[in-house]
Amino acid sequence: MGEDLSRRLVPDRLWAVVGPLVPQFGPRPQGGGSAPLDGRDVFTAIVFVLVSGCPWRRLPDAFPVSPATAHRRFVAWTEAGVWERMRRTLKECPDLGDDREWAVAIADTALTRAACRG
Repeated sequence: MGEDLSRRLVPDRLWAVVGPLVPQFGPRPQGGGSAPLDGRDVFTAIVFVLVSGCPWRRLPDAFPVSPATAHRRFVAWTEAGVWERMRRTLKECPDLGDDREWAVAIADTALTRAACRG
């Protein structure tokens, strides 16, 4: 994916706040599988789906994350309370400057989409 698009969707200041909230996925206990994906790449793919409204299965190939992985992580992060923690953290974080509204929109959209999935 183009570096410009990635940095526009998830600016460095935003990732500095959100990155620590994102659960890390370690190796599978049974072994095998692929190498862990970069959390920022996954977050960026999820943000793209959330703000564009595209279906998970239509996530562009330009993202280094499969549609299934992006959706699976969205569900896992929703269950882990990432979006609620992100929303609370944003209220306490003045460091985002102009990116604050964008970050709140991401959190709100994620919470809305999570509520719609049942």
